[in-house]
Amino acid sequence: MKLSAKSLTVLAASVSATNAFNLLDIPQNLLGAVDNLVASGFAMTPVSPQLADAAHDLGINPKWLPDSIRKYWKDMASDVASYSKKPQSAFRRVKKVFLSEESKKPKERKKQRVSRRTDFDLHVKSEKFPMHALRVKTNTAESLGLDSVKQYTGYFDVDGPEDDSGKHLFFWFFESRNDPKTDPILVWLNGGPGCSSLMGMLYELGPSSILTPVEKPELNPYSWNNNASVIFLDQPAGVGFSYFDSENVPVSDTRASAVDVYAFLSLFFQQFPEYKDLGLNIAGESYAGHYIPAISTEILKHTDRNFVFKSVLIGNGWTDTYHQSAGYGPMACGKGGYKPVLSEEQCAKFNHTEARCRWLDGLCYKRQDRLTCVPATYVCDSLLDPYIDTGLNPYDIRKPCVGSQDMCYDDIDYYANYLNKPKVQAAIGAEVENYEGCSDPVFNAFIHTGDGGKPFHFDVVEALAQGLEVLVYAGDKDYICNWVGQVKWLDALEWPGADEWAAGKFASWATVDDGEAAGEYKKAGNLTFVRVYDAGHMVPYDQPKHALDMVMRWLHGGRSFA
Repeated sequence: MKLSAKSLTVLAASVSATNAFNLLDIPQNLLGAVDNLVASGFAMTPVSPQLADAAHDLGINPKWLPDSIRKYWKDMASDVASYSKKPQSAFRRVKKVFLSEESKKPKERKKQRVSRRTDFDLHVKSEKFPMHALRVKTNTAESLGLDSVKQYTGYFDVDGPEDDSGKHLFFWFFESRNDPKTDPILVWLNGGPGCSSLMGMLYELGPSSILTPVEKPELNPYSWNNNASVIFLDQPAGVGFSYFDSENVPVSDTRASAVDVYAFLSLFFQQFPEYKDLGLNIAGESYAGHYIPAISTEILKHTDRNFVFKSVLIGNGWTDTYHQSAGYGPMACGKGGYKPVLSEEQCAKFNHTEARCRWLDGLCYKRQDRLTCVPATYVCDSLLDPYIDTGLNPYDIRKPCVGSQDMCYDDIDYYANYLNKPKVQAAIGAEVENYEGCSDPVFNAFIHTGDGGKPFHFDVVEALAQGLEVLVYAGDKDYICNWVGQVKWLDALEWPGADEWAAGKFASWATVDDGEAAGEYKKAGNLTFVRVYDAGHMVPYDQPKHALDMVMRWLHGGRSFA
């Protein structure tokens, strides 16, 4: 049973009866009153005439309504937090299910770890970050045959206030195949929240791919390290080969994770200063639409940073729930460049649910707390339900959901099987024995704080204002973070180049090598959007050649798609 199917109700005493209503059924004239109640922290105030009228419409005694709404709101936030929501391959859960009695039993939070390895070649400390350290293996990952270039693997350690509160982030670095002395640096982040960036490395854009049951690496001619040195970072702690020492997830929101990423970058470039002036670019997809803007804010506020920060690339990202949620209806109903996949009746219902989503997101954007953002996430995610019930892949509207119901791709488990081989883990210095592509505890920790509903487009505005180059790209067959929603949030962005953006037009983009039509783009100032034709949520997986052309244009072609 899906979470959205549960009737979350509030009981409000009246003179003659107990009345119940569902959040999605709250009358329009009650929204403003509830907005005021939430904004005031549910302070008990005299019932306003507007609130009294709304209560009478519901058949509820007005004097009980404020307390009833307060109870309902808090109960809903608590109820939503008690559900298991499986993380997906690149974004967040598709199905929302009740916990079974078995799954309600306490679970061991720690991963199965080996003893901390002592065979790292480098141990890096920093006066600026006395509680942090970098451990690096420099000469063994090449033995795996993923690429012939120089590779570094290791851990970024963050000591906590107690002995059992440390965090350990895993990374894997590949030098450029072209000219590592001059080619830029690119950091890749997968989303989730809670999904490993090694998924991107071995399933999408890394030097080798593992897409068959043989689980043998196959050289990727369209790897993004063709002309850039790439760091794949498993973050936050608890994701992929990263881990933490405590019983509970230590990082449960995007802002906190950004602090760790900045510290990691500082120590990495301290140890490898030959790369610090080549230009850092941070790329990722899906929930990285949260991560990357927050990381850019964290980096930009440190004017004494020891590296050159050039740009960010956000692929099919989840950045602005308020505007992106408005893309679900058009995309499913034939207005996103693909045929309708829902009935006319289902399409007609989108407006009602979308209005409640936007109202709740407005509250979340104002307060940015769990009380408002968890309910906003719940209601906005319910917009996905009609699509999910079709059995289609939420990451590619052209395909059915096959294989694992969590991932919807039947070839996505092979790379994880490879990473769980003892010889692989020994070569890279992994301190986690049971690698998983996505972490349930990390996912749940983020969702339970309301992080998923919080806005991060404000960070993009700040980055643009400070002159950072921003590329937002989207495969146009993705549903869950679709290109229609991407355009909506970019169109609504309030930044210095907004007028130029509004006046701009889309232009065609063709590949440099053969002039093949690859998509279209729009540019104003230091903001660029690229629509990638016939690609789903994971653009490098569906269109590897076009994805590489896009990245090389961005990194080496003057940001031009003409």
